[in-house]
Amino acid sequence: MHTKVDAYLENLDNWQAELKQLRSILISCGLTEAFKWRNPCYTFQDKNLLILFGFKEYCGVSFLKGVLLKDELNILVQPTGNMQAVRQLRFTNVADILKLTDVIKTYVFEAIEVEKSAVKVPSKKVSEFDVPKELEIIFKEEKDFKEAFYALTPGRQKGYLLYFSAAKQPKTRISRIKKYQTRIFKGQGINDCVCGLSKKKPGCDGSHKQLEG
Repeated sequence: MHTKVDAYLENLDNWQAELKQLRSILISCGLTEAFKWRNPCYTFQDKNLLILFGFKEYCGVSFLKGVLLKDELNILVQPTGNMQAVRQLRFTNVADILKLTDVIKTYVFEAIEVEKSAVKVPSKKVSEFDVPKELEIIFKEEKDFKEAFYALTPGRQKGYLLYFSAAKQPKTRISRIKKYQTRIFKGQGINDCVCGLSKKKPGCDGSHKQLEG
């Protein structure tokens, strides 16, 4: 067990009992525990397999390649329409977790077999992602911006579409689009380095933080 996971669980205000129970189940399946992306993460042969999570209305297990599981009981949930690979098992109480302990283990063992097989999740095409109506309107008004956007690599286009679509309010979506227009005109992705300090270009490794403060 990982000490950072111990601390994470002990400091939770919600879902502490539920996540501790899920943790126990995952550990019993022989997975290695780590702490990544601010959440307990479980790996198999150094490959990320599962993540424990807790939201306002539910908690659970995220299978990072859940779309490849058979899900014969049809209990896996796709978090969002644009979330291609991840599928979740969601819970709201310990009793339900205990009832489904054997099922959870079955899904975990299947996830391990999927990882062993080295099967990859098919890449989703840009055309399959939702384009926010606010972005479509701006495209019509600013043809050069539309050309710049579609000149980006498919991966960069997907990153922006996911980020823009994630905003619930129209004004927030517009604000996000406007904020990143300059980057898009420069051919940069949402996670690309813009300060020139990153050692993992074109990706950002957080080196820009030394310029702050």
